[in-house]
Amino acid sequence: MDESNEFGARAARHLRQDPVVWMVTVGSAGAPSPNPVWFLWDGAMTIKVYSLPDAARVRHLRTNQQVALHFEGDRQGGDIVVLSATGALRPDVPAADTDQDYLAKYAQRITRIGHTPQTFAQSYAMPIMLTIKRLRGF
Repeated sequence: MDESNEFGARAARHLRQDPVVWMVTVGSAGAPSPNPVWFLWDGAMTIKVYSLPDAARVRHLRTNQQVALHFEGDRQGGDIVVLSATGALRPDVPAADTDQDYLAKYAQRITRIGHTPQTFAQSYAMPIMLTIKRLRGF
């Protein structure tokens, strides 16, 4: 991510600050399946998502690792940031309730949806690691 230019800096700001990104996976029939997800960016090329294990996105990633991510934009057709990535299911990654950076970003939201960090980690027990391949937008 080249933050030395305006677009790269804006994309990095979204990755650091936005609470939700739209994650688009591809179903077995080839149809895109967009879902809003909470995420954590590592500051380089990897994004972590914790998912319900039986979610469609998990089934989709088992057969097609291609993922697109996009942010809301400015609701006027600007501030468009789209990332192409590959996704991998990573049950070996530590659970959400042990991820201090994730908890720092989402603790209040976890409580707001009626979970504790532990119950959230039990429900959203499938870590997904996304590797950014391409950035585009304007």
